[in-house]
Amino acid sequence: MSYIDQSIGSDYQTVRRVIELISENWRDQPELEELANAVGMTPTRLQKTFTRWAGLSPKGFLQAVTLDHAKRLLSHDLPLLDASYELGLSGPGRLHDLFVTHEAMSPGIYKAKGEGLEIAFGFHDCQFGRALVMATDRGMAGLAFCDPGEEKTALEDMKGRWPKASYSEQTEATRPYAERSFDPAKWCKDTPLRLVLIGTDFEVRVWEGLLSIPFGKATTYSDIARQIGKDNAPRAVGRAVGRNPVSFVVPCHRVVGKSGDLTGYHWGLTRKRAMLGWEAGIAA
Repeated sequence: MSYIDQSIGSDYQTVRRVIELISENWRDQPELEELANAVGMTPTRLQKTFTRWAGLSPKGFLQAVTLDHAKRLLSHDLPLLDASYELGLSGPGRLHDLFVTHEAMSPGIYKAKGEGLEIAFGFHDCQFGRALVMATDRGMAGLAFCDPGEEKTALEDMKGRWPKASYSEQTEATRPYAERSFDPAKWCKDTPLRLVLIGTDFEVRVWEGLLSIPFGKATTYSDIARQIGKDNAPRAVGRAVGRNPVSFVVPCHRVVGKSGDLTGYHWGLTRKRAMLGWEAGIAA
């Protein structure tokens, strides 16, 4: 299929046209070079322009669009192999799981608002902005996100979960957790990433339910509620999902509304779209 566009306007118009091309031709999985040729730009310039305006790359946007269509197809019980070809992919997804092992901190620690708990923290750059990693001597306890310049706000937000804990900035100590979280080459079943979940019994059950969502897929709040035996409490489940302290690794971003719509995300819907798109690209 040809993606020919003779009109080259402002950066905004260019990005708008690329979004239209991807939305109309996602089934063909157009490459960056094809899109760049369509709007009369070099691939490098289009990559920079689109990313600056849209917050994610053309490939990331294509992956997000494809994932959205995938959810609609799979919701109609289309077999995975058939769905993958219908989506323009070469075959079933090579699903990569982020293997983790976890334990729940004693309820007393949570009720005491973290009193007696020592938490190290550090900020690290990642695919989704600035990542705030928090860890105890038993494992990673927190993962949050922010944009450059918003680090103080993100830190205060996370400290509010365990206000009586002791905090110390230890960037080098938290770096390995960041690398293990965001570098697929370091996802390994034999050496799982260790998590410490600090919350109420109900919240921990919900977060454990989130860990069961396969990489590259999505589920609903109602599905999580049924999974933990709380069919009549989807709203309570939704609140617990929203309070997940270890974002991305405990994949609350994979939970969508009953209609398949991307619902609210504590760290921003743009970041949620980027995460889903990035995962879809790896799983393809």
